[in-house]
Amino acid sequence: MDFIKTLLEQQPLMALFLTIALGYLLGEVNVKGFSLGVGAVLFVALAMGWFAPKSVPSPMVGTLGLALFLYGVGVQYGKQFFIGLVSPTGRRANLMALIGVLSAGVVSLVFVKTMGINLGYALGLFAGSGTSTPTLQAAIATLGNDDPAVGYSVSYPFGVAGPILFLYLAFMILKPKIEVPTATGLEMLEIALRNPELSGKTLGEVMAALPAGVQIAALRRESRNEPASPNLVVAENDVLLAVAPTKEALAQASAFLGEAAPGRLVMDRRDLDYLRVFASRPTVVGRALGDLDLPGEKGAVLIQVRRGDTDILPRPDLVLEFGDRVGVLANRADFAAMRKYFGDSIKGTAEFSYISIGIGMALGFLIGAIQIPLPGIGKIAIGLSGVLLMALILGNQRRTGGMNWTIPLSANLVLRNLGLTLFLAQVGMSSGPKFVATVSETGLMMLGLGVLVLIALVVPIMILGLLVFRMPYDEVAGIVAGACGNPAILAYANKLTPTDRPDLGYAMIFPGMTILKILFVDIVPAFF
Repeated sequence: MDFIKTLLEQQPLMALFLTIALGYLLGEVNVKGFSLGVGAVLFVALAMGWFAPKSVPSPMVGTLGLALFLYGVGVQYGKQFFIGLVSPTGRRANLMALIGVLSAGVVSLVFVKTMGINLGYALGLFAGSGTSTPTLQAAIATLGNDDPAVGYSVSYPFGVAGPILFLYLAFMILKPKIEVPTATGLEMLEIALRNPELSGKTLGEVMAALPAGVQIAALRRESRNEPASPNLVVAENDVLLAVAPTKEALAQASAFLGEAAPGRLVMDRRDLDYLRVFASRPTVVGRALGDLDLPGEKGAVLIQVRRGDTDILPRPDLVLEFGDRVGVLANRADFAAMRKYFGDSIKGTAEFSYISIGIGMALGFLIGAIQIPLPGIGKIAIGLSGVLLMALILGNQRRTGGMNWTIPLSANLVLRNLGLTLFLAQVGMSSGPKFVATVSETGLMMLGLGVLVLIALVVPIMILGLLVFRMPYDEVAGIVAGACGNPAILAYANKLTPTDRPDLGYAMIFPGMTILKILFVDIVPAFF
């Protein structure tokens, strides 16, 4: 054992990646439907840090990992975050998280009055239950000692495992029905124009009268197919190719226009055929569809954009991103020009601008380092939350001039998962020795107090969300993850609920609650 310990301490990077491998292996163990997933990396890391204390990698590894994770989340969900801030749903979610965080803070202070524990320990319990390193740093700076680190080291593991356990129990007890987004393509239908009132009108006028979401992609007349154009005048017996997200919308369009006429247009590919290409050319990515000038002499029409697992109806204001798969109706003679125009390289699904991510993260670290003066309290800084705030702003902008801030979904997921794994491994290994020492010194009392603070944080949110407001389970899971702060909780929520609501909730809640936690530990000592 001494040989293994010495080897691990001499090779900290080997210890780091061995911890990651063992953590993921443990995370795959399933007991009656419950598994820790990526959260298991933290617990293996605690054991590794205790066994080989000198094997702990540099703190910069964990900082980099968390920064990559936060940046990826922010860039992907920036637009939805700002929409959520002004929506009733977003305000309600932030209120729920606020109640949970303040409840945890109050409970931690009650221990100071009723049990006589050190204020630093109490603030550490609060920071650890919310797994907020910036809050711990703020508490240490405010008190001028390392006492908060003791409470933090005890409650941090519970701050990760506890919410995961609560989410699992709620999932098993309530058995929520979660609407999983389908990965099916858009629906298409050929419709013969029989409505005499529409004859002689332009195609643009006809489309304006169709149900929401229905678009006309092509038209067949006199045994020839041609791409749809808003100025094209339609006539009775023309066959229109309609595209919509649902069959119900197409059925309504068919009843309005005339009758279904399957096979007439799609089966004849002499004039128009379907081509799907990857958007990977930098001069195309970042441009709105309405600004594209499709190549070819015989006309073409863009009928579909597939981003990740989602099909999107093309709108003039829809901006292309790297890795988008674009569906085009064009003449076969123009296929080569079309592929060249869009780039059509699968590498586009993993490419992003290192210039944009470098500038974005640099600005985020700068924002996090700014000291904000508060009257009567002093100065505070939001730390790594600055990276998330900057990423949310850039994700909302999508593009600034010639700079494209977006990251393809596949590359984003790799970036986030790598960052999350590095963070959990490093912070667990660094916390291992202090965790064991604190537990051995204080016995089970500090462990129990850490559990109570965590319960005060999570339970109010879940009761309000699931039982009072009757919100969808996946939405509540995202709010819990954002209020608790640790990305491992978000990863577990995503594992339980295959929707994007946990990510949206996390991005919407995490920045504000991190700032609130920092303010709490900065203000409270003034009253003691």
